[in-house]
Amino acid sequence: MSIEHYENFPVASWLCPPALRPAVIALYHFARTADDLADEGDAATAVRVQALRDYRADLNALAAGRAPSARWKAVFAPLARELHRLDATLLHDLLDAFEQDLAPPRYRDRDHLLDYCRRSANPIGRLLLGLYGVGDTASLRRSDAICSALQLINFWQDFSRDGPRSRLYVPQADLDRHGVSAEAVLACQDGPAARALIRDLCDWARTLMQEGAPLALSLPGRAGWELRLVVQGGLLILDKIAARGHDSLVHRPKIEALDLPRLTWRALTMRARS
Repeated sequence: MSIEHYENFPVASWLCPPALRPAVIALYHFARTADDLADEGDAATAVRVQALRDYRADLNALAAGRAPSARWKAVFAPLARELHRLDATLLHDLLDAFEQDLAPPRYRDRDHLLDYCRRSANPIGRLLLGLYGVGDTASLRRSDAICSALQLINFWQDFSRDGPRSRLYVPQADLDRHGVSAEAVLACQDGPAARALIRDLCDWARTLMQEGAPLALSLPGRAGWELRLVVQGGLLILDKIAARGHDSLVHRPKIEALDLPRLTWRALTMRARS
């Protein structure tokens, strides 16, 4: 299943138990379509805002037992069959984040940015844990740490994509501490201060990922193995950024097919590493 647009979603791969795949795929297409409404094409912002409102109205209709519109039938028909297994509040959190992306604020500090991650990324982990029947406090906290870390890593990977869209996810407090202007980051201006800033941001994301990583070791079976690969994939992006001296303002790192053996080995040896 393609994930070229929505990077924060683990694929419904062979590692996912067959009984859960319909729900995971329905969830993926719900999030992917909402992401496309917010990001893809050249529609005006007002049109995107209205489309997301209509999308939310269809979700509300579904949750209330009413028929949604036919506009996104391919999304809501499969979702209708799986909605009883999902927390609709978390689906609304995702839509809140997509709406925020239409007029993204400048983030004051790290807590402000993590509040965005709470709605843009953390619901995915909580929804998937719910499908696996996992809901204890420690697991949810670790899931949030992993998902927020993945979101942050995506930000530090995507400066060259976010800049032209005037999207700045670096907290102002971090910019001030390193003496880097918001305008310089948006223009992808590389330099020693910018690289020191990115190193600091990557260290933050790595710490969060390490806080959540024990969840991958505690989940049984396929769920645990898939999460190990997700965790190691995020850490590998950070390693690639570091290997180039934290120049991700001008070079976008990505995981390629040649990285699969390395990722697999990391997943296999993750317990020993921890």
